[in-house]
Amino acid sequence: MTNNCHILLIEDEENLAKALVFNLEEEGYRVTWAREGRQGLELFDAQTVDLVILDLMLPYIDGFQVAEKIRTISTRIPLLMLTAKTGAEDRIRGLESGADDYLTKPFHLKELLLRIRGMLKRKGWYRQDDQSKAGIKIGKCRVDFADLTVRSGNRTFRLTQQEGELLRYFVEHEGRIISRRELLENVWHLTAEIDTRTVDNFIARLRKYFEPHPSRPIYFISVRSAGYLFDPQNRGARE
Repeated sequence: MTNNCHILLIEDEENLAKALVFNLEEEGYRVTWAREGRQGLELFDAQTVDLVILDLMLPYIDGFQVAEKIRTISTRIPLLMLTAKTGAEDRIRGLESGADDYLTKPFHLKELLLRIRGMLKRKGWYRQDDQSKAGIKIGKCRVDFADLTVRSGNRTFRLTQQEGELLRYFVEHEGRIISRRELLENVWHLTAEIDTRTVDNFIARLRKYFEPHPSRPIYFISVRSAGYLFDPQNRGARE
């Protein structure tokens, strides 16, 4: 198997890093390995990469800080965070720092490879020529899918690539209940039984961005035991 995808691995655990480099190169990826956060940022700035695999516990600059700095440079680069921490707060903080997904150590190589393939498959979606989905208005926010920019009054910010892909899927299936499993399979491209908190955490982020009252959502609605419903026609109903 060969491809042109370049992966930046930022991992200080030498045995794990060498094993990952070996297996990723066997899959046909080109891999650059950084042993700590500062070196990782230098390599990211100096090279063109297609995906970053980032350990959470790093010397000098931890993974949270590295993710935040990467996101100031690029909102679109797929970023997979590795963590030995299992607490929900750490996972949420990692996602809020800019990670698109996370894996808890120890992990299965097959799952890592599946996630990487899915993230790279999603990487170019925003280049598609689809004018009908060029943008959407949600409440007081206007989303431009061309560059993932969100404008609300005088405030402007950008979604990450994963946030944009999730929102796009909701837009394309407006008014229909979507299960967590469907989102995992079609947005994350995972068919295995994966911890659904990944989906829930990203839904929480979209609510934080777009809902007037995130604890009482009117656009991204939870349907008990079924999934989520995106309904922008409820605009302002409870504001």
